[in-house]
Amino acid sequence: MELLQLLFGGIANGCIYGLVALGFVLIYKASEGVNFAQGDMMMLGAFIALGLGNSDQLGLPFGLAVILAMVLMGGVGWGIERVVVRQIFGQPQFALVILTIALGFVLRFVAGSIWGYTPLVLETPFTGKNLQLGGIVLGVADLVTILVTAVLTIGLWAFFAFTRVGLAAQAASQNQMAAYIVGVPVMRVNGLIWGLSGAVATVAGVMYASKGAIDPNIGLLGIKAFAAAVIGGMGSLPGALLGGLLIGVVEPIAGRYAPGEFAAMAPYIIMLVVLVTKPSGLFSQMQAKKV
Repeated sequence: MELLQLLFGGIANGCIYGLVALGFVLIYKASEGVNFAQGDMMMLGAFIALGLGNSDQLGLPFGLAVILAMVLMGGVGWGIERVVVRQIFGQPQFALVILTIALGFVLRFVAGSIWGYTPLVLETPFTGKNLQLGGIVLGVADLVTILVTAVLTIGLWAFFAFTRVGLAAQAASQNQMAAYIVGVPVMRVNGLIWGLSGAVATVAGVMYASKGAIDPNIGLLGIKAFAAAVIGGMGSLPGALLGGLLIGVVEPIAGRYAPGEFAAMAPYIIMLVVLVTKPSGLFSQMQAKKV
């Protein structure tokens, strides 16, 4: 029973890693770049939802607060691409890495300046509620997290597989300049994808907040999410989710049965093993570039 309880909790945590990893993959599929501020966008989205739903502030209903937070964070993501990222269009990808690392520090500073650094709690309709299944306690927040993650993953996969914008984004990731020359509105597509990643990050932040308190430093969760994206394959949306699930399941089991601080090291050990044995990731969909 204990192992089943650990597995269920690990799957729920892995879904949160997977949601943040989806943001990494979204940006990568559109521009073949990596947004190292994705975890901090998750953090900011959670705080915006908290600010909108907190009864001491606006006090909006939970669902409305989350939807409005997603819209606002979509605007933040679009604004980041329009004002900051677009200025380095055509530059080496290393420039985007440095830019987004710096952006993460800025977002943490902004959140800390507005909401402070004391952990805060986001009240949700399912916080603290549990279901009993045999000898296993199932948190309603965990069940909602798993369901939302599955729906988002399927929806985003369909978006890239069947919509004109999704196909245009993949064309841009193959070769931005070539796509621009043949008429793909690369700038507009990139802005839309950054906005979408902001909305997805907000969902991840709300799911994380439903399981505990939040503070500006939860954005560092993005490091584990990046490991999940690498393990699954940076070009694969299902791979990002499965990578997150793998890390989420291994962590509690390692923490319970392995010695010392192995649980904290486990995600990065798995990432190193995957990079050595299969550098493109376990479920990579990357193909040779077409020019």
